[in-house]
Amino acid sequence: MIRNKKEKKDKNYLTLIPIKSEKIKYKVKSNGNIQLIVPRDSFIEKIAIKLFFAPENLKIDLDEIGSFIWSNIDGNNNIYQIGKLIEEKFGEKAEPLYERLIQYVNILKSNDFIKFIE
Repeated sequence: MIRNKKEKKDKNYLTLIPIKSEKIKYKVKSNGNIQLIVPRDSFIEKIAIKLFFAPENLKIDLDEIGSFIWSNIDGNNNIYQIGKLIEEKFGEKAEPLYERLIQYVNILKSNDFIKFIE
């Protein structure tokens, strides 16, 4: 168990390759930004959908940088490469770049929108 924690601590996020979850759909809106379409498929969510007529999918609008990141999560680019692409396109607007990028992809991962391959 201790070894497992150490392995997680030693992991270099910049070399990880994010891939999109197959259950997450998305569309490009008229302004060029991406809208994620997340199915509400847990048992509790299904009950809420029936009882409260809640929508079956959760729609999440990404901003310009978030949309750019999502479009570059292709199973080929690692976090470092995505960061370089962001730096080229957005420059100072994206600073502090890697801190923000790692936090953003961690949020995507914690919500099961992406997973990492090494």
